[in-house]
Amino acid sequence: MRILSTLLLVPLDDIVVFPNMNVTISADVGDEERVLLVPRHEGDYAKVGTVAEVSERVRLPGGVAAVSLVGLHRGIAGAAHTDAQGNLRVEVDERPDVAPPGVQTRELEREYRAVVEEILELRGDDGRVSSFVRSIAEAGTLADTAAYAPEASFEQRIELLEAVDVVERLELAVRLQRERLAELQIRHRIREDVEEGAQKQQREYILRKQLESIRKELGEDEGSVSEDYRKKIAEADLPDEVREQAEREAGRLERMGDQSGESSMIRTYLDWLLSVPWGKRSEERLDPVHAREVLDSDHAGLDDVKERIVEYLAVRKLRQERGIAEDKRSGAILTLIGPPGTGKTSVGESIARALNREFVRMSLGGVRDEAEIRGHRRTYIGALPGRLVRALRDAGTMNPVILLDEVDKVGADWRGDPSAALLEVLDPAQNHSFRDHYLDVELDLSEVVFIATANVAETIPGPLLDRMEVIRFDGYTVDEKVAIARGYLWPRQLERAGLREDEVSIDDITLELIVSQYTREAGVRQLERELGKLLRKTATTVASGTAEPPITIDEAVVRDALGRQRFYQESAERTAVPGVATGLAVTGTGGDVLFVEATKMPGKDGLVLTGQLGDVMKESARIALSYVRSHADKLGLDENDFEDASFHVHVPAGAIPKDGPSAGITMTTALASLLTGRPVKHTVGMTGEVTLQGRVLPIGGLKQKALAAHAAGLTDVIIPERNRADLDDIPEDVRNEMSFHPVMSLDEVLELSLEPHSAHALS
Repeated sequence: MRILSTLLLVPLDDIVVFPNMNVTISADVGDEERVLLVPRHEGDYAKVGTVAEVSERVRLPGGVAAVSLVGLHRGIAGAAHTDAQGNLRVEVDERPDVAPPGVQTRELEREYRAVVEEILELRGDDGRVSSFVRSIAEAGTLADTAAYAPEASFEQRIELLEAVDVVERLELAVRLQRERLAELQIRHRIREDVEEGAQKQQREYILRKQLESIRKELGEDEGSVSEDYRKKIAEADLPDEVREQAEREAGRLERMGDQSGESSMIRTYLDWLLSVPWGKRSEERLDPVHAREVLDSDHAGLDDVKERIVEYLAVRKLRQERGIAEDKRSGAILTLIGPPGTGKTSVGESIARALNREFVRMSLGGVRDEAEIRGHRRTYIGALPGRLVRALRDAGTMNPVILLDEVDKVGADWRGDPSAALLEVLDPAQNHSFRDHYLDVELDLSEVVFIATANVAETIPGPLLDRMEVIRFDGYTVDEKVAIARGYLWPRQLERAGLREDEVSIDDITLELIVSQYTREAGVRQLERELGKLLRKTATTVASGTAEPPITIDEAVVRDALGRQRFYQESAERTAVPGVATGLAVTGTGGDVLFVEATKMPGKDGLVLTGQLGDVMKESARIALSYVRSHADKLGLDENDFEDASFHVHVPAGAIPKDGPSAGITMTTALASLLTGRPVKHTVGMTGEVTLQGRVLPIGGLKQKALAAHAAGLTDVIIPERNRADLDDIPEDVRNEMSFHPVMSLDEVLELSLEPHSAHALS
């Protein structure tokens, strides 16, 4: 039912009056019998108001006029105008509640009443509110009671007032009351949990006191806990200083009792102190011959490492046989530095087996907290000993082999510098008296054989590197990789693929094909992955019945399983035109071959460098251009070749940053080749730094570069004269297959690298 009327507008600031509500407000409504009450907030009026009947006119203290009003029903405000007395009147579309009969309305009423009953139950209602709700028969009036809740916000009350349709209002009221019920349930559950926890704590306290009284009656007081520790201390083979510290802490525990908050910290400390194997040592097998046999059976090559371990054992054996006291300052700190996949980590286990010692691995990659090495001080909550104490506990002996893996990747931040903490650990002159912050007693690490591994030496701090005995892993030759694959990788992958040795066979020629055409690495990690992939596909054919063993792996099977060839010997193709030279470099993953390209074009740009070159390589390129220009006469060049010309030097694989001081002669050769029109011999690779006078300076990493050149199919390598002695480090089979040319000046480099003059200089 709709009624149209014109009523006086009475705004209510931040107040919402609903139908059936009685309210007294300070307002002068004149002789009006009915008014429209509209909520207002910050000047904004609600769309719907309440038509109210004036029941009484009163005077408040102070003579202020007021009226008592009774809400009748909702009204939608329309056009407004001001009457002769200056009052604001509005056209009102009055909307008394009309609840449509039906199942939906009854279900909503029933659900609303049930939710309200639950809310009242959680709030502890005395029955009056629930009786009031039960007494309401009209659906619209029932929905309006949702606005009576003290938690209802002004916005929610406005939303409820503007819901003219009774069914929509009931749905809104149910939703609002359900949200309140959920909040109340969560609040009730939290309060119950808190009360339950407090009761449990109180109950435990009473029980603990009762237990304490029972123990006293039986003569079993708290002293029994400290007595257990005293017994363990007496049975343990502890050094005198450690024993005194342990007994001192046991005495504190005895005086303090189990009720003290610090007692658990003391017990944890004593547990850690007693977990260190103070008097336990492995029975070392001092047999150099046996050790070499073990190392040879586990790893191919690595003669430097094997010889150092044999030397260590031989010295210890002689000192023991001749009754010479052990020198605590002669511990071995071996550091294996080389590319990934060359066997650095796995050699640690072999060394431990050869020495008959326990083996523990500590990964230091990404460690940034100094406390990881030295431990936390006991004043911190949750303090723990450092990794070295934990390593000794795990080993169960004081003379294990401890592998410090990835020592070049130790970080540093506001928590300290772990590499600085390692200075004492890895110094044979100091580590016999290492002191962990948590245990705060001296630990003798001089009997530990420390083996550190790293990919590059440059990122290891100088003082730390100075304490290490560096042994370099420079990678394997093709023949060594084939031998490793035959003796170690192939049998291991056969077992993992579920195949037997008599079911699958492969010859060395096919293994060499896989090494040279599907891998290009210093180590053998990718090679093992390729062999695993090959054998898994073979196992699939056997399991599915498409092939019968024995199966011979040949080139066709390799191509089918591994796909097309991935790596090529492309030096002949790349250096076929003048302006391209083959250089040798060392990266974090081993040696590599780089092609330096140079070209000339008209312009005034001078020298353009691309390929993500570092500052050192940029300077080498400028020196190279300056040398070629200053020696134009000797190279048979015309000075006009440099007039109005721009030179562009590029090192391909532009996405990879490159830097280093060994590309000088390569860049000079590329520019000289470009300007003279003489291509660089495709069999020649080179490495060396250059000066403005044309002298060739020494470089590092010659062995890794030589192995990369050998893998790339180069037969001649130009090296600095002062690196001649480093040729002894290169495997003999590589030296036999390649020619190395030590040079002192760029004249010799160009003589050896450029093809005979068969074309005029580029114009």
